[in-house]
Amino acid sequence: MIEKLFTRIANTVAHYAGLSPTFAVCCLIVLGWAATGPFFGFSDTWQLVINTGTTIITFLMVFLIQNTQNRDSAAIQTKLDELILVSRAKNTFIGIEHLTESEVEEIREKCEQAAKRHDRKVAETAVKKAMAQKRGSKTHAA
Repeated sequence: MIEKLFTRIANTVAHYAGLSPTFAVCCLIVLGWAATGPFFGFSDTWQLVINTGTTIITFLMVFLIQNTQNRDSAAIQTKLDELILVSRAKNTFIGIEHLTESEVEEIREKCEQAAKRHDRKVAETAVKKAMAQKRGSKTHAA
């Protein structure tokens, strides 16, 4: 219940935050704040208003955007996994998103090399090796 509510709010906020009218409104707020500077004598309180407001909004938006990005990435990964499963592609690529960055980079480089040679076996072997090493390290860690 709470998770669905948060997801709905995060999606709505992320959608509206990315619209050009939202950007225009934010620009108008900053211009309005700047225009009031002489009226308030450019006081510390006047500066604190914009600093506090932007800090709070930035802090909250980081979490909302990260949540939206995480869900989007997981959905895309799941869709790609499904395409791999129903195609002639090798299933060895499923789950490589759980490898370390350097392991994924090594597989990517071997895939590029294999694509240049039209040799899928090299890429598949690299994926199998990395996945086996990952499974082995989890077994040893447990």
